[in-house]
Amino acid sequence: MIIATTSRLIIRHAALTDTPFIYELLNSPGWLRFIGNRNINNHEAAGAYLEERVMPSYEINGFGLNTVTLLDGTPAGLCGLLKRDTLPDTDIGFAFLPQYAGKGYGYESASAVLEHAHTQLGINRILAITDQENTNSIGLLKKLGFAFDKLVLMPGDIIELNCFVKAFDQ
Repeated sequence: MIIATTSRLIIRHAALTDTPFIYELLNSPGWLRFIGNRNINNHEAAGAYLEERVMPSYEINGFGLNTVTLLDGTPAGLCGLLKRDTLPDTDIGFAFLPQYAGKGYGYESASAVLEHAHTQLGINRILAITDQENTNSIGLLKKLGFAFDKLVLMPGDIIELNCFVKAFDQ
């Protein structure tokens, strides 16, 4: 299912055909440093990650992480909404392969996801969590209109994360 199309990107639900891309993304240096090792050591594990952790959210929550592709279908990153039991509101997440970082795709896809969240899903407040050292994500969140709220400690973590918030006019 396509969530949005921009001038350069297609934002769509992830599918099992994304398995090689997910393997590459979840083992990229930025993912491992700022999001964490998910022990995706082969394509089978990447497919299981999609089936067990990404795709069920579409049915359960009506949203989830989306694959962001170039207009020619080449997967570049993930951008979408998550509902975590440990946060009071829905949050946005994004990550891109290194070769697609710094090209404005994060802003473009996140803007489209936020618009979809507000206008189509009726979500009026969205959070974002990020490593305190992830200056690129922090800068993008600020550009998207998020404001720092507080530090949060996620279950199983030992380092507090920045929690940002964006509220839409109702």
